[in-house]
Amino acid sequence: MTAERTATLDDVARAAGVSRATASRVVTGQGPASQHARDRVAAAVAALGYVPDAAARALVTRTGTRLAIAVIGHTAAVLDDPYVGRVLTTAAHVAAEREVGVSLHWLPLNDPGSLARLADGRGLGGLVVVNPTRPALETVPRDLRGRVVAIGVGARDVPSFDVDNRAGTEGVVRHLVRTGRRRIAMVTGPAWLPCGDRAVEAYQQVLHDCGGEPRVVSGDFTAARGARAAAEIMARWPDTDAVFALSDLTALGVLDGLHALGAQVPGDVAVAGFDDIAFAGLSRPALTTSTHPVEEIATAAAQAVLDRHNTGRATFFPSRLVVRDSA
Repeated sequence: MTAERTATLDDVARAAGVSRATASRVVTGQGPASQHARDRVAAAVAALGYVPDAAARALVTRTGTRLAIAVIGHTAAVLDDPYVGRVLTTAAHVAAEREVGVSLHWLPLNDPGSLARLADGRGLGGLVVVNPTRPALETVPRDLRGRVVAIGVGARDVPSFDVDNRAGTEGVVRHLVRTGRRRIAMVTGPAWLPCGDRAVEAYQQVLHDCGGEPRVVSGDFTAARGARAAAEIMARWPDTDAVFALSDLTALGVLDGLHALGAQVPGDVAVAGFDDIAFAGLSRPALTTSTHPVEEIATAAAQAVLDRHNTGRATFFPSRLVVRDSA
């Protein structure tokens, strides 16, 4: 005579006619579920005599019911960046397919330990870090490994997903060189954001190859900084014949700043950006840029976390040159 088989969470979900994730949320009391689903799961639990043991409960809790999107920046204003909105929306679609919720968090740049504190939150199924820094990634707890990824630079135990801004930058700057530009300035991203280093290195290499001298000023991915950078560049290097900005918003600011100085674009100074945002083709002149497949990157990052798919240390997505009137 064989012993009666103990009911499992899968049995409860099947009997209730809901997904395993929904049954898990109801049984553990963590995460959203409709009243109808709660009633059906409760009835199935009672009918099957389901009792989760400590090990099973721990496993369910570790699976989690929430995907956290954590964005590092100086202030919470970073959450208003359209880039962050695109990442959040895309991740929410991926999570919804798996019946998992999504939360958005600001992590102060000067407090890298805030990432570890967020990781201790209840119901956390996975974590996507946007604008990651290496000091912050070093604080990822051991028990969160395999459930955290970065959009930007990664770490030994944190795989990363990002645009190939090295190749993208090289493509833009070589295009400027092919059109006869040699005195090319660059407006970077924030100095604290390490993923921008690849783009700066590519820019410097192309300038070295063509016998040019690098002209680098710092940026912060905003249009306001782009306008100020244009004035700074033309004051320091009046013979500049092209400006490449590592952000379309910054490049649009550069256009505005050059217009204020009376410079003609592209006649006097060519301008190019990076991202190919919706407004890039609407500026006057229309902005030459390189693409940034944000939705593809965010989808891959969210899937890797929620499906526990180890993709290796770094996955880069190609960037494509888009030539318009500004360069």
